[in-house]
Amino acid sequence: MIRVLVADDQDLVRAGIVATIDAQDGMAVVGQAADGAAALRTVDACAPDVILMDIRMPRMDGLEATRRILAATPAARIIVLTTFDADDLVHAALGAGACGYLVKDAPIEELATAIRAAARGDAVLSPAITARVVERLLAHPPAGFVAALPPAAETLTDRELEVVRLVADGLSNLEIARIVHLSEATVKTHVGRVLTKLALRDRVQVAVWAHRHGVARPPI
Repeated sequence: MIRVLVADDQDLVRAGIVATIDAQDGMAVVGQAADGAAALRTVDACAPDVILMDIRMPRMDGLEATRRILAATPAARIIVLTTFDADDLVHAALGAGACGYLVKDAPIEELATAIRAAARGDAVLSPAITARVVERLLAHPPAGFVAALPPAAETLTDRELEVVRLVADGLSNLEIARIVHLSEATVKTHVGRVLTKLALRDRVQVAVWAHRHGVARPPI
């Protein structure tokens, strides 16, 4: 059972999210918070597997709450769920350490899939958001985002290059597994090896690397 905490300052919106999650197989809401400060306290009390975090909340916003939760519990899995899809907020959420970003008008199945992916340790970015993140990072990389140019693509096996291309497309490990006909665990192992070989931190950096080095497929 995936334990979920929902942090949102709007009572009706929060109630709707809670009802949606509780209706899914294999997951349940174990805590609720109406602001970032309450989210901090609730995390300690209920130990959720995944946290859905709104951005605009009183007392303490979702970005600051995300930073503080991850500082105390680095393994926490936080998905920012908001009505705002502005690029600066996407980057701020990822910079704060969130493992994903969804807008509240996403289909119910997308939300459920994102929660399951986050619980598995996967990143949660839709292909559209991934493309926007990569485009912005290529144009204006923040200081230290990629400390040095990674090794050449020749260090990767053919299978690892294939996985890199699919990561750059914004696909999750489960989606990649279905395409390449491997288990999800095997794909996760390939992603881990790619991160190690290229000295990268996460899937977003893999996507940026793929575009910089001509490994990613060109946009359609």
